[in-house]
Amino acid sequence: MIKAENISKTFGFVKAVDDLSFEIKQGEIVGFLGPNGAGKTTTMRILTGFLSPDKGSVTVNDISMEKDPTGAQKYIGYLPENNPLYQDMQVSELLAIAADLNNIPKNKRRDALDFVVSSVKIESVFYRPISELSKGYKQRVGIAAALIHQPKIIIMDEPTEGLDPNQRTEIRSLIGKLAKNHTIVISTHVMQEASAMCNRLLIINKGKLVADGTTAELSQAARKEHSLQIEIEGKNVESAIKTIDSLKDISIESDTNNRISATLTANRSNVLQPEISRLAQKNNWIVWKLIEKEYGLEDIFQQLTKE
Repeated sequence: MIKAENISKTFGFVKAVDDLSFEIKQGEIVGFLGPNGAGKTTTMRILTGFLSPDKGSVTVNDISMEKDPTGAQKYIGYLPENNPLYQDMQVSELLAIAADLNNIPKNKRRDALDFVVSSVKIESVFYRPISELSKGYKQRVGIAAALIHQPKIIIMDEPTEGLDPNQRTEIRSLIGKLAKNHTIVISTHVMQEASAMCNRLLIINKGKLVADGTTAELSQAARKEHSLQIEIEGKNVESAIKTIDSLKDISIESDTNNRISATLTANRSNVLQPEISRLAQKNNWIVWKLIEKEYGLEDIFQQLTKE
């Protein structure tokens, strides 16, 4: 559906996007992740045709964004960052303008409005001024404007930014429903959002793509070490564990009455559990806990985007 090939964009002395390439297929829900200033918003503006790259190309459904931007944009609904809405308009007026901008014929306008109003559940605020709406409802109105022409692709830049937990849940639920019939691209720097909504993640840092895959795939690729959390009762536990050749580090959390709690770290290729079991049997230790520490999306993100 969307193909970006070697796109770059520079503002003054800042290279916001640096030789970025990826492809998004029909039906995917893609999370576009990166720290603030990584180039997410610039990339989304290039994908939607609001900015032209200094070099490289974007095609949407095999249509060149450079050669036929209007043709390519017909397939895209776009919710920009900060959701710019005309605050003094009623919701009905804004959606009428969105229909005009997307050249929806008069005889199809009622069906288009009925579709978006029911899709994003804004029946109760349809005739209210936008300035009176909560931020959650404003996000819904922005999504409705992006959906008015029933595009196959929806691109949303930070759709849950600034929302309270209940509003975030509502928007996540809405996006999940839309994903049944649309290809969706969402930019965010909130790991929980990406994990909850997306089946594929693209992580960029300083304008470059640093990872592409599912959470499980990124975990495998990024993990250079693994950690065990242990709680063992017995004599000389710490000194004995330190004799394990593959041990990289031991961090003691507590050590009282011959009962030690610690986190052990080794390289990814080394497995510590058999050695711990062997020592426990040899020294008559009681093993209260021996579990591998979870490696979450935030850990992956920090590792891939740190300086």
